[in-house]
Amino acid sequence: MTDGYSTSAGSARPGAIRAASERSRTRKSDRGKRIRLLLVVVAAVLVLLAAVGSWLTYRAQQIRSNLESSISLLPELQAAVIERNTERASAVTAQLQYHTSAARAAGTDPLWTAAGVLPFVGQNFSAVSEVTVSADDVVSRAVAPMVDKFAALDWDSLTPVDGRIDTAPLSHISPTLSAAANTVELSYGRLEGIDRSRLLPQIAKPLEDAVEALDEVRKPINGASRASQLLPSMLGAEGSRKYLVLVQNSAEVRATGGIAGALAVLTVDDGRISLTDQGSASEMGRFSPPLEVDPEQEQIYSFRMASFMQSVNLTPDFPTAASTAQRMWEDRHPESRIDGVIAIDPMVLANILSATGPVEVGDYGDPAVDALLAETELPSALDSTNVVPTLLSDVYAQIEDPALQDKYFAAVAGKVFGALTDVQEDGTQLVEALVTSAEQGRMYLWSASPDEQDLLAQTGLAGATLGPTVGGTAFGVYFNDGTGAKMDYYVRRTVQLVRTCPGDGYSQYTVRVTLRNTAPADAATSLPAYVTGAGVFGVAPGRVRTNTIAYGPAQSLLQTARINGNEVSLGSFGHGNRPVGVLTTELGPGDAATIEMDFTKVVQDNEPVLDVTPTVQDPADVILPLESTGPCN
Repeated sequence: MTDGYSTSAGSARPGAIRAASERSRTRKSDRGKRIRLLLVVVAAVLVLLAAVGSWLTYRAQQIRSNLESSISLLPELQAAVIERNTERASAVTAQLQYHTSAARAAGTDPLWTAAGVLPFVGQNFSAVSEVTVSADDVVSRAVAPMVDKFAALDWDSLTPVDGRIDTAPLSHISPTLSAAANTVELSYGRLEGIDRSRLLPQIAKPLEDAVEALDEVRKPINGASRASQLLPSMLGAEGSRKYLVLVQNSAEVRATGGIAGALAVLTVDDGRISLTDQGSASEMGRFSPPLEVDPEQEQIYSFRMASFMQSVNLTPDFPTAASTAQRMWEDRHPESRIDGVIAIDPMVLANILSATGPVEVGDYGDPAVDALLAETELPSALDSTNVVPTLLSDVYAQIEDPALQDKYFAAVAGKVFGALTDVQEDGTQLVEALVTSAEQGRMYLWSASPDEQDLLAQTGLAGATLGPTVGGTAFGVYFNDGTGAKMDYYVRRTVQLVRTCPGDGYSQYTVRVTLRNTAPADAATSLPAYVTGAGVFGVAPGRVRTNTIAYGPAQSLLQTARINGNEVSLGSFGHGNRPVGVLTTELGPGDAATIEMDFTKVVQDNEPVLDVTPTVQDPADVILPLESTGPCN
């Protein structure tokens, strides 16, 4: 049995060995096939990745090239628009559309879009896609339609003819401007919302530049859109309008510019503007009891803002001042409905005269004024160089009666408005003069129509201290005369913000104001009593008393105050959710003072915006650059 067993086992062993050997060869063969397949797959993937990489690189080059070409065309388009070269503007716009469309095609390519989901780097591809889409949207949906309307627009129709402004072109272009403004606003919001901290520097910086460029573009387009919606109706296209004009006298400063001593009423009917009434604030008398106004503002600016027309603009909030002035005028003139209020100062008149040329000042239509002027040495014609000193200084030396002074002011304003609507040539300079006046904060506008006022509230013309135009790190510095005279013609001011980091995670800002009385040393005797005030309100002749009001950003805290480095107590108030500080100074001829008010716990981290009462000075000489140790967060 043993032998049988041995024979049986011996005979089976070679077969088993062969089977095992075959299985081993099979496994090696299968392993080899799998390795070869894997190598083929890897090679294919590498080839594919190389192809994808090459394609994405090609697309990136297309995007960069086309966007750079688009940017290089913008100055040429701007020049064509300024020169009113419609043919060239249209040609440049067509080139722009070609390049932004090509950039968009590359940036929304399926492979490029798919790359946006890759970990770690995908957000860079997505950001570039958003930039190309936004650029093409802005050019195709905003720039091109506006250039098309620009080419078809009859520019001569925008110039007043025979005292009338044709509002039809503005109405025609309004839908295009509104659509363009919406496109730019949406594109800005889309790009501004991208988290740039997660992007490569090569992507983050161009994106930041694109956001800043759109931010610059959206402001004038939004302004043009609102203007096209507002002006036709406000110029009487839908019925006659009456506007009360407050001619602000900067020689006696008020928060919005100057005392509203002279008043005029403009009637506008289908674009035709005429002066239909005029008067003085002193003729209005005192309102007793005072009109009802916002209690917060009355606490800061006293009951006088609701008792005297001359004081309605003690508050820097022009909607409050304007609505109060409207009610006062209508109370004294029940037959006159006021549809809006306009505020201007002598510098606005100078800007207008720089566009219209000089106006002759004889024959005002008021016998008292005409007879008086015949006895003075006031200029027979007013132009952009002499209107400010004439109205703010010379008139007081030669006209003693305050009522006649105000009549002269109102009559001059009427003459200038007459010139405004009788421009014989291209009205571009006139538009630029008005824009400059608005940018300097010298011109405000309020409408009694809620719909129109809602649009105005989104612009600087509203002069509001609360609302959509004063968000973010907003500061305001305003001045109110306490002398009761016209000495502010001699006061020179500077205003500056100083940002520091106290280490609590918030920013602190100091509002620094300097005031200097440049009146002659003998002002008490050399200047007219009406200019010095003659001590009627407790201020010695030649001296100037000023109330300086500072507004901080919403939710910040008013902390401390100093005058010439010495800590002082101050009036602390609130207007809406903004802190308000008030300090009073009194300066003799040649004297100066530096006021500082500290606002702490400023949570806003954007660049600060500073609003300042317009005075006889150029705003560029008043508002100094921000002094800062750097952002606190």
